[in-house]
Amino acid sequence: MRLRALLDTDALGLRLLGGQDELDRTVRGVMTTDLRDPSRYLSGGELVLTGLAWRRDAADAEPFVRLLVQAGVAALAAGEAELGDVPDDLVLACARHRLPLFAVHESVAFATITEHVVRQVSGERAGDLAAVVDRHRRMMTSGPAGGGPDVVLDLLGSDLDLRAWVLSPAGRLIAGPKTAGPALPAEVRAKLAAEHLAAVRTGRRSPHRVLVGGATYSLFPIRSSGRAAQAVHAARDVRETVLSDWLLAVEADAGDWAEERLDLLQGVTQLISVERDRRDAARTVRRRLAQEVLELVQTGAAPAEIAARLRVAAPVLLPGLGAAPHWQVVVARVEWDGGEIEGGPVTQSLLEEILVDPHATGPEPSDRVAVAHTGDEAIALVPLPAVSSEHDGSESGVLADALLASVREPLAGGLDGDGRVTLGVSAAVHSAEGLRGALEEARHARRVAAARPGRVCAAGHQELASHVLLLPFVPDDVRRAFTARLLDPLREYDRRHRAELIPTLEAFLDCDGSWTRCASRLHLHVNTLRYRVGRIEQLTGRDLSRLEDKLDFFLALRMS
Repeated sequence: MRLRALLDTDALGLRLLGGQDELDRTVRGVMTTDLRDPSRYLSGGELVLTGLAWRRDAADAEPFVRLLVQAGVAALAAGEAELGDVPDDLVLACARHRLPLFAVHESVAFATITEHVVRQVSGERAGDLAAVVDRHRRMMTSGPAGGGPDVVLDLLGSDLDLRAWVLSPAGRLIAGPKTAGPALPAEVRAKLAAEHLAAVRTGRRSPHRVLVGGATYSLFPIRSSGRAAQAVHAARDVRETVLSDWLLAVEADAGDWAEERLDLLQGVTQLISVERDRRDAARTVRRRLAQEVLELVQTGAAPAEIAARLRVAAPVLLPGLGAAPHWQVVVARVEWDGGEIEGGPVTQSLLEEILVDPHATGPEPSDRVAVAHTGDEAIALVPLPAVSSEHDGSESGVLADALLASVREPLAGGLDGDGRVTLGVSAAVHSAEGLRGALEEARHARRVAAARPGRVCAAGHQELASHVLLLPFVPDDVRRAFTARLLDPLREYDRRHRAELIPTLEAFLDCDGSWTRCASRLHLHVNTLRYRVGRIEQLTGRDLSRLEDKLDFFLALRMS
């Protein structure tokens, strides 16, 4: 806004004392001060308000005004409440330095002027930024010249003083401001993503306002423009997209914003959605390659044919890598109660996100992962660098538990009690011949994960060589009958006599039947331990010196 506009606003009670020729200066902000040297807090373009408490005598005016001019302020407004009329020495100093000077009537509070200036300046900046955003949208729609979401976020910071970040549904940083400022910690990003997904699932109207780490954030959904256009013509279940949409997190309370600013931020989300659509389009080739390889593997094609297709895929997935990589297979599934929601597409997008290094930033770090989907299942081919023959590559590849560690909290918010994400990981394979087995291994591991409690579960190939593989697939009625026959007599005896037979049995088996080690662990005399084990054998009709009976007790405890 211009100084002239301030003078023309009667409610502000401003009277011009000097600087008639400078009234077209632009005001970019406002500051109230009574410091003798406020220059460290000035950045240029401010209207400085002062009550003149810094002035002790006439000699103080000249250095004060000189500091303001050097800082590039737009004008000075002096209050009349303290000294009555503005001193002549200040009027003369401002005239010498061509600094416009206003007198503020004692009936007008500085807060009134500050609020007016901030409101006007913010509105004008929003209008300017809206024009920039609209221009940037046209540029991005026609090609990459717009520079991506980072440019838009920098505009929000420089023009509206808003810090904002684009996050994935798993809380990974897609884009953030390039200007100075503390980075958004990973734990804060995860919490914001979880809060956003939970708000979307409960149908709350955006922007969603949350308090995290002592700061207030407003969260705006960023949806693919393609899906948004379809949603106009058909009502869609939010569960089809909730785990794949990006979000814009703004460090501010949007509840205090005018409609114009809210509209501007909605425009920003639409602009970023253009980048999201471009990212999805760029993944088309990798998805197609994965689909082709998957179809060959599942239909039992010759290994030579699969290997030829992998040789085509390797340069796309690992640009610049000379040697053909080894591969892992990851299988994931998103399932909702009722089973009426198709999970394949959202699982595909989610798996592409999960397989990205959580420390990677930017919209396209997943250019070395190919994910296909069939039905409700998504299948990823993960290329690995070549490993030496004495290793199977698993340690340098994808690990099931680590894969979900950083995304479990956000995903749980989006699942909202009626959805599950289960995931299985194969060992690394060194040739096309091993892909069919790797796919079955990953699917088997996913079924093991699905048998576990919890909304977000994973299992790796390491677990498939253990009894852990078998237990989840025991039918519930068989499980209950087996454990009841062996353990119910002991539980009943413990309830009546507080004998602790079940804990004793667990410790005895854990110590591999060693009397001395078990007695030491339980802080018992060996004879007392022998008495308890004898009671267990008497109540169950089993003999804990026999391997078969030990194994039955072990499995019963695991299944209980």
